[in-house]
Formats: sequence, C-alpha cells, structure tokens
Amino acid sequence: MIQHLSSLPILLPMLAGVILLMPPCGKSVSIRRFASVTFSLLTFLISVALLLKVQIDGSLVYAIGDWSAPFGIVLVADPLSTLLVCLSSLLGMVCILYSCAGDDEQGSYFHPLVHFLVLGVNGAFLTGDAFNLFVFFEVLLIASYALLMHGGDKKTTRAALQYVIMNLVGSAVFLIALGVLYGVLGTLNMADMAQKISLLQGDDVYLAKIGGLLLLVVFALKAALLPLHLWLPNTYAAAVPMVAALFAIMTKVGVYSIMRVYTLIFGDEAGELAHMAQNWLWWLALATIAMGTVGVLASQDLRKLIANLVIISVGTLVALVTIQTVEASSAAIYYLVHSTLVTAALFLLADLIGRQRGKVADRITAGTPVAQPALLGVCFLIAAIAVIGMPPLSGFIGKVWLLQATLNTEYSMVFWALYLVASLAVLFAVAKAGSTVFWHHQTNGSKNKPPANMATESSIKDRVQPVQIVAVIILVAGAPLMSLFAGPLSEYAIGAASQLHDFNNNIDLILLGGK
Repeated sequence: MIQHLSSLPILLPMLAGVILLMPPCGKSVSIRRFASVTFSLLTFLISVALLLKVQIDGSLVYAIGDWSAPFGIVLVADPLSTLLVCLSSLLGMVCILYSCAGDDEQGSYFHPLVHFLVLGVNGAFLTGDAFNLFVFFEVLLIASYALLMHGGDKKTTRAALQYVIMNLVGSAVFLIALGVLYGVLGTLNMADMAQKISLLQGDDVYLAKIGGLLLLVVFALKAALLPLHLWLPNTYAAAVPMVAALFAIMTKVGVYSIMRVYTLIFGDEAGELAHMAQNWLWWLALATIAMGTVGVLASQDLRKLIANLVIISVGTLVALVTIQTVEASSAAIYYLVHSTLVTAALFLLADLIGRQRGKVADRITAGTPVAQPALLGVCFLIAAIAVIGMPPLSGFIGKVWLLQATLNTEYSMVFWALYLVASLAVLFAVAKAGSTVFWHHQTNGSKNKPPANMATESSIKDRVQPVQIVAVIILVAGAPLMSLFAGPLSEYAIGAASQLHDFNNNIDLILLGGK
C-alpha cells in the first residue's frame, strides 16, 4: 500500500467518478451524496498521508508498470506537488459538501464530474512527464466544461462557449509544442528534457525555444495571464458559485506548470535557453496585476469582483515565479495556498449572500438585507481581511513575504508601487462591497431606517444550511490557521522551494528514483 501511495490521489477520484455513475449511486440522491462525500474525504486523507510521508522520508517517485524513467511514466511526489494535491483535494471535498444542500440537483452528474476534475488536477501536480501533463490537462478541462454548464442559463452558455473555444485552441498549441520539443530532445520526461536542453546546438536551440514559448502560451492561458485572461471574469462570474470556488485551483495549475517547467527545464542549467521568457513574464505579470485591479474597481457584483481578485493573485504569483530565487518561490507557495482558500471562500459567501437578498442578488448596490447578517457578516469580514492583506491573518504574512522577496530585484520599485496601489484598490473595493451589502438597505421613504419587515420570504427560505456553513467555515478558517501556524508553514514552503530549485537533486530523483 505504501509503495502505491503516490498514485492514490489520482486513482481514488477516478474510482469515485466511475462508481458514482453506476447504480445505486446513479439512482439515489442520498446514496450518491454519501458516497461522494466519503470518497472526497478519503482522497483528502490519503493526500495528507502522502504529504506526511514525503515530509518524513523525502520525495517519492512512482514508476507506473515498473518502467524506469525516462522510458516509463513516473509520478513525482515532492513537497510542492503533495502540498498542492492536499489543497485541491480539500477544495473538492468542501465543494461537494456544500453542494449537498441541494445545488447538486441543478444538473446531471455533478458529483462524478467533480471527482474527475480532482483527478485531472492531482495528476497535473504529480506527473513528471510533459505529455502526461497534457493528458491530465485534458481530463480536468473536459470535466470543467460540463461543470461550467451545471445549472446554467444563456449567460452561462455564452461564457462556457468562450472558455471552451480558447482552451481547445490551447490544447492544440500544447500538442504542437510537445511535438516540437520531442522532435528536438527525443524525450518528454521533464528531468531528461532538463538534462538534454543545455546540449542543443545550432537550429535545434531555436526549435526548442519555439517549443518552450508555445508551452508558455498554453500555461499563460490556463493561468489567465494577460492578454489571455479575458475568459476568466465572465466564466467564473457566470458559473454556479460552488463550481467557481472549485475553479479557484484551476488557474494555479497553470502557475504551477510555469513554476515547474521554467525552473527545471528552462532554468539556470538550460544553457542558451536559460530563463528565456523571464523578461516577458515579468512585465506580463505586472500588467495582469494592473488589469485585475481595474477589474476589481469596475466590478458591479461580488462574483465579478472575486474573479478579478483571482486575476490579481495570478499576476502576483507569476511575478514571484519569474524572479527564480528560493525566497521568491517560497513566498509564492505560501501565497498560492492562501489566495486559493480565500477566493474559494468568497465565492461561496457571495452565493449565500445573494440568495438572501432577493432580486438584487450579489450586486453591489442597496437591497434587501440578508436574513443572517451576523453569521455571514463575520465570515465575510474574516475573508475580506485576509484577501486585503491586513494583519493578523495570512494575507498580511504573504504580502510582507512577497514584498521582501522582490526587494532586491531589478524592477523592485515598479513591483512595489504597483502591488501596493493594487492592495489599496482591493481594500477600497472590498470595503465598499461589504458595507453596501450588509449596511446599505433599500428603504420605504426613510433615509436611515429600513422597514421593519425587510427580510423577504425568499431570504428566510434561503437561510444557510448546516452543510453550507460547515463548508464555508472550513475555507474561512484557513486564513487564521495559516497565520497561527505561519512558522511551520513557512519552513515547509522554504523546503519545497529549495527542492524545486535543486537541479541535480531533481534529476537524480526522477531518473534514478524511478528505477
């Protein structure tokens, strides 16, 4: 069992997806929900066990079929990949739990699709092979296409069409990039590619550069990096909120791919191709932060605001990745976990708030007061403080850490100025949204006092269900817990970043450990 632990975060969601399609799970709602929650909890526990195993015994390489690398397919469980597998498994479990209040009945096959999405995300984090990275990308994208249409209308269909077309084009470019790189290097094992990339000469260097830049385009599309970010705000705002919360991990798959490929394959040891896209990525990351900031200020509803917060987080993460230092990567790892949890929590909160405000829904305007202002207000306040980056929560620690990591970079003054202005804009936008939603109410002739019976029947009917508030609390609790355990989490992030940048260790681990 222990030797197969690296494969279980992939196999369990796959098994769950298949079982949930068959009787009795396919026929009975209660059995389907129980089985789905059980499988998601088991996947999360297995992911945590894998993380602890890696922390104690070091990174693990699992050679599928016992075929040694670079000829066989290998899964690489190192500190970074196992942390992100735990994050995606937790997010899947929370969204499944949240859906059990009734949202899973808005469309068919919600539960198996979530497990297939988790399968694709976990596989993308664990694979040590570029072609299988493409395979897992396709698995998670196919599941995301169907989930995006869950409970959808014409608006959702329009956003889904844009999302599907862009990602189909991205998949085609991905295959072309892999074909070019395989033709030049003769391998798609990432460690083997990293060894051979520096040995290229003549025209092969330019071909490899073309392949690498095409990969960058694909990863930038998945991460929603400017100018390939246009699909994200409408897609995330149109999706069912629990699906949007699950999608909070999707952009991080693109960021992780950039981090992994452009540190291992096109990093310090890549010869003429070392850091070939660093300058472009840096300025694109800054432009993404600026565009996300404009989007946050212009947002007229909570879900669109949160979607633009995701864009800001992507720009911030890519900026840290391009610096290519252990300190910057460790700050990026901590910030990635923080931003994923807090934006997912905000998507779920926007749903609960919108349900209790009648026709106004989650629009940032005066409307019907929420039926449970204390419960939702406290959760929103904690998430808002975290996303703004105010002390004492994880957002403040992440902000200080990333500013410190960028202090000695060539363009530090530009980044500091832009990021602090973006933080101020987020503070203003989130504060305005919170005060408008919870304090500004429609009145019947009175300027200061809402009518005595303002809570409508729909707001009372849509009070938060126990499973919904449990799901939200799990995510919201991430910010104070990450602050409370900042010491061990920081040490873990530094260790994960150190191994990410240890070229020789990664080569030996994958090529020799897979035998």
